[in-house]
Amino acid sequence: MTANTPFPTTPDPDCGLCPRLKAYREENRAAHPDWFNAPVPCFGDETAQLLIVGLAPGVTGANRTARPFTGDWAGDLLYATLDKFGLSKGVYAQHKDDGLELVNTMITNAVRCVPPQNKPIGAEMTACRGFLQGRLESMANLKVVLSLGKISHDNVLRARGLKLSEAKFAHGACHDLDGLTLIDSYHCSRYNTNTRRLTTQMFEDVFALVQQKLAQ
Repeated sequence: MTANTPFPTTPDPDCGLCPRLKAYREENRAAHPDWFNAPVPCFGDETAQLLIVGLAPGVTGANRTARPFTGDWAGDLLYATLDKFGLSKGVYAQHKDDGLELVNTMITNAVRCVPPQNKPIGAEMTACRGFLQGRLESMANLKVVLSLGKISHDNVLRARGLKLSEAKFAHGACHDLDGLTLIDSYHCSRYNTNTRRLTTQMFEDVFALVQQKLAQ
């Protein structure tokens, strides 16, 4: 990739940048040939002012359905919250053909392929970061990035060429990244909600902050 060449926003369906993730995809393709089992594309409005960045596809969620946060608990909470704040239209029905549309919003993941045990390693995050950088650079109207979890937060900083010390992750934190606003939330995973680390009210408070920043 040369300095003047924009980063792509979507990996090849058979992307081999991460051997471990490629092998895991192939295992899932063999076991579940009717699942998507490929790098999950972004979902939403190319002209959006808001980009939501998660960690990675869930094995029975986005890896199965081909749409970020679709088909698992994290998506149930995220899409219900988007609906409440007017950031989607239609009905979320846990599959990519449900007709749901996002409003002024796009969703992606820091790592596009499902990792074993939902845990990507550092080399995989580094290898996939160019696609996140490409997405950030391609959104001409982007004002706010909402990072779901510290891994997302860290990868957004690095994709912007910043040091992690320049913005500390904390739930509800708001950072100015050279004119782009980064807002942090705990990830809306089942584990975080079951342990009450993240409540529905806490998640909605973050979206209220997002809307405030979008309106500025």
